[in-house]
Amino acid sequence: MTDHNTAAELYRDVTRAATLGLAVNLLLGVVKLIGGIIGNSFALVADSVNSLGDVVSTVAVLFAMKVAQRPPDEEHPYGHTRAEGIAASSVALMLIVSAALIGWEALRRFGVQHGYPPMWTLWIAGANIVIKESLFHYKVQVGRRTGSAAIIANAWDHRSDALCALAVLIGLAAIRLGGADYMWADEAASLIVACVIVASGVHLFRSSASELMDVQAHPELVDDIRETALDVPGVMGVDTLWVRKSGLEFFADIHIEVDPQMTVHEGHQIGHRVKDALIERHASLRDVLVHLEPFGED
Repeated sequence: MTDHNTAAELYRDVTRAATLGLAVNLLLGVVKLIGGIIGNSFALVADSVNSLGDVVSTVAVLFAMKVAQRPPDEEHPYGHTRAEGIAASSVALMLIVSAALIGWEALRRFGVQHGYPPMWTLWIAGANIVIKESLFHYKVQVGRRTGSAAIIANAWDHRSDALCALAVLIGLAAIRLGGADYMWADEAASLIVACVIVASGVHLFRSSASELMDVQAHPELVDDIRETALDVPGVMGVDTLWVRKSGLEFFADIHIEVDPQMTVHEGHQIGHRVKDALIERHASLRDVLVHLEPFGED
C-alpha cells in the first residue's frame, strides 16, 4: 500500500472539502432558519441550528488544519498534528450539546398550538436531504483518501443532517396530510433530529478519542511497514513495531534485528536505510524511530 500523497497535498484536499462544507452549511442554515420561522416549523428551525452549528465546527476544523501543518518547535517536538484529532472531538461534543438543546425545546413545545406549515417547507426539507447526502459521500471519499478523522467526522455529520431532514420532511408531510390532529409530528421530528445527532456525536467522539490515545494504526499499514523494513539488506527480523496516527500523519517505532557481530557504524547505516525506505514509501510517515537489536538473542 504505497502512499503517493505528501502531507501538504493531504492537508490541501482536507481544507478544500471543509471549505465546501462551510459554504453549503451556511447557505442551508440561513434558508432553513428563515423558512422555519415563516413556515411555522420548529423542526425546520432545529435543523437550521444544526447546520449553523456545523458552520462553527467546520471553522474549528479549518483552524485545526492550519495549526497541524506548523513545523515542530521546542515546545512541540512531535509537531502539531494532534490538533486535527482535537478538532474532530470538538465537533462531536458540539453535536451532542446542540442535540440536547434541540430535544429540550421540542419537549417543551409538545401540545403547544402553532401555525400550519406551507407546502414549500417540504421542498426545503427535500432539497436538504439531497444536498446533505451528496456532501456525505464526497467527504467520506476525501476522508478515507487522506485519513482525516475530522473530515470523516464532518461527513457523518452530513449523513446525520440528511436523516434529520428526512424526519423533518415526514413530520411536515404528516401535518399537511393529517391537519391539526398531527401538529405533534413537528415536535416528534425535532426529537428524532436530536436523537440522530446524539448517536452521531457519540460515535464520532469515540473514534477521534481513540486516535488521541495512540491506538495502533490499521493492520494493512502496519504489515506493509514491516515488509518494507524486512526488504532492507541487513535486516534479519522485526521484533516490535508500533505505528500511531496523529492527524493526517503517522509516527512509527520499529525494533529491527541485525547481525550481532556487526559494528555500531554498520548497524547505524542499516537503521538509516530502514527509515529512508519507510518514509519514501509512505509520505504520510512524519518520523520513524529505529531501534537495533541483536538477532537470535532474547
